[in-house]
Amino acid sequence: MKRNILSLLLICCIAFSCERDDICDSDNTTPRLYLAFYNIENPEDLNPKTVARFRVQGIGNDETLPELSGTQNKQEILLPLKTTEGITEYSLHKNYSYSDNGTPDDPSDDVIGGNEDIVTIEYTTEEVYISRACGFKTVFKNIRITVADDGDRWIQSYRSVNDNQIVENEDAPHFILFH
Repeated sequence: MKRNILSLLLICCIAFSCERDDICDSDNTTPRLYLAFYNIENPEDLNPKTVARFRVQGIGNDETLPELSGTQNKQEILLPLKTTEGITEYSLHKNYSYSDNGTPDDPSDDVIGGNEDIVTIEYTTEEVYISRACGFKTVFKNIRITVADDGDRWIQSYRSVNDNQIVENEDAPHFILFH
């Protein structure tokens, strides 16, 4: 009898120690900046325009995500932002190409082709408590982007989808870049 009561008590403790929010879904994680690419020749056309052989590289970061490595065409991208700083910079390449000139161990003679634009993203961060299981997520506020003018920009124009843009989810584009 005592063993049955102890077993029942143990099962009750285990069953009631879990909360419904012990599982975090993607809505409860730090969002990425959602950029969509559109045709500069027809800005009213709300159909995305593909960027050929698109590559993204974080400035000061040697890692490249495989889906943004320059081998694929893209109409939209999601970029992670730094949560410990108020600025993140990316190199965005259109028509990316790479040649190691037959010397893969010697980076000094590597040739990178295509058109590169440097995009600077400035923002303020706010940590938002989600739950005990999920902890905190970072929300990005007052986002501003600029594209460096090197005389050969492929990103002709850009605009925020909303005034005083806030990034708190990845459901829809935050900025539209025209090319």
